[in-house]
Amino acid sequence: MKSQLFYTDQYIKAQNQIKEFLNGQDQFLSGNTASSTRAVGDAIQDILSDNFQSILGTELCAKYSSQFARRAMADLAFEDKDGFYYVVDVKTHRLSTKFNMPNLTSVERLSRFYEDNKNYFVVLMVAYDIEDLHAAIEDVMFVPIEFLGWDCLTIGALGWGQIQIANSNRITINPQYSRKSWMLEFCDTMLEFYPKEIAKIGNRLERFKKIRDEWEKRSD
Repeated sequence: MKSQLFYTDQYIKAQNQIKEFLNGQDQFLSGNTASSTRAVGDAIQDILSDNFQSILGTELCAKYSSQFARRAMADLAFEDKDGFYYVVDVKTHRLSTKFNMPNLTSVERLSRFYEDNKNYFVVLMVAYDIEDLHAAIEDVMFVPIEFLGWDCLTIGALGWGQIQIANSNRITINPQYSRKSWMLEFCDTMLEFYPKEIAKIGNRLERFKKIRDEWEKRSD
């Protein structure tokens, strides 16, 4: 059995509901907040966290939580009536910025989380621009990570590796894409990534061997 949220048109309805809700909010930005991309993102995330269950409805969003540590995998999470568990990473993108490369999650965390087929790592991306002190929501993307094409993802060299969106202005969505196919592509990506990192480390080792040799020759 697959998630009825993402393998029907339910997630499209959810995207529209989230967009409509955010655009219906009273002015919630101050002059200082509006000038800060991070502050606007935090404000949008706070509003969503406080209202997410009511936006989606309790039948779909049966068990809901938004209390997570800062470095946790999720900003909010819920379980549906079929027992599927969704952790949601809220991202915001100001459209007037030319480049935005957000981290999504650790490759190691995701591989462990997806050992259970009932778990979904979901990206909620809110694209907006500022009009005076109003955040005008232009688009909402609410999809599991396996709907994101590898042509718009990249791996950052932090820890085991971080899955990143290469550029928030260009995101490829493959609706109802197979998790198995995506995970096989994920593994292939990592099997190409790690040898390149090993080669980089080899070059760095050689570099510092030369630096050490030079310093050994110097007098105190």
